Amino acid sequence: MQYKRILLKLSGEALMGEQQYGIDPERTLDYAQNIKSVVEKGVEVAIVIGGGNIFRGLKGVGQGMDRVQGDHMGMLATVINALALQSALEGIGVETRVQSAIKINEVAEPFIRRRAIRHLEKGRVVIFGGGTGNPYFTTDSAAVLRAIEIGADVILKGTRVDGIYSADPEKDKSATKFDSISFNEVISKGLKVMDTTAFTLSQENELPIVVFDMNTRGNLMRIVLGENIGTMVNN
Repeated sequence: MQYKRILLKLSGEALMGEQQYGIDPERTLDYAQNIKSVVEKGVEVAIVIGGGNIFRGLKGVGQGMDRVQGDHMGMLATVINALALQSALEGIGVETRVQSAIKINEVAEPFIRRRAIRHLEKGRVVIFGGGTGNPYFTTDSAAVLRAIEIGADVILKGTRVDGIYSADPEKDKSATKFDSISFNEVISKGLKVMDTTAFTLSQENELPIVVFDMNTRGNLMRIVLGENIGTMVNN
């Protein structure tokens, strides 16, 4: 295996499938099956998932909502998604724990770093919900923070695009894909990989990021086997 411990970052929108809102059970199960395949190879998997399929704090602000209230609602949405993914994983026999940065003891463990690492060492998938537990921080920032805390080898950012391009490939057909790129090049070219806080934290801690198409079955396995899938961002 190329990596022993990974942090998989998924957007909330990824769980929608072809829907306009909410959670698509088929897409969620497909992700669970991909995750199970790498767990069975002995890879330790932690996951951070967004909440944009249910509620996005910044959108609420645009409609006149208080930013802190909106972000707290977004954090709760990530917990809902974490529970949905946990259910899909456990339905196919994968031991899973959800840890939340905000206390919801009836449905999730509180985030405790040592406990999370212990779960990973026992082969359990750990899903981190609730973002960082603080407003004004995205789930990208939460993903980088948790990856550093648990000592992950890499952040795998699963998207619907097969890597980082010079422009949006869905809008610009002439956009070219990067197989690998440095943190400094991403900044100088103004490419949107993660929000600035998350990206800077990853760069400072020399934590590589792989951006890849999670919707293509088998891609997650190919990455952990060392294949050149997606785009690698490192120093």
